[in-house]
Amino acid sequence: MVLLDPLANALATIMNNEMRGHKQCIIYPASKLIAAVLRVMQKYGYIGEIEYIDDGRGGKFIVQLLGRINKCGAIKPRFPVKYREIVKWEEKYLPARNIGILILSTSKGVMSHREAKELRIGGVLLAYVY
Repeated sequence: MVLLDPLANALATIMNNEMRGHKQCIIYPASKLIAAVLRVMQKYGYIGEIEYIDDGRGGKFIVQLLGRINKCGAIKPRFPVKYREIVKWEEKYLPARNIGILILSTSKGVMSHREAKELRIGGVLLAYVY
């Protein structure tokens, strides 16, 4: 099987294991981008501990699931977003105001849309979680 988007695959793995009620899941291959997205999700309390395992191939992440994710997914294509347009994308991908987060890749690193608003910077949409 060809893996075209590792981030989308990682979020689908989390979503599938969350729906099945599992306590943890294994994400592979590992990458810096996936690690950054997982750290943002962990910061906002959607997932628990993240453990990296170097297996000599692509690496793996073991993620502790807390049962707090209703839906998560990658945003394709990765739309560029200006600071003033973030509200429009919130309305499109999130169910209600102040519920869930959009994850953006900015010039200051991977962060949530709330942090990007505070810093008044735009970026590229990567994922949504609620």
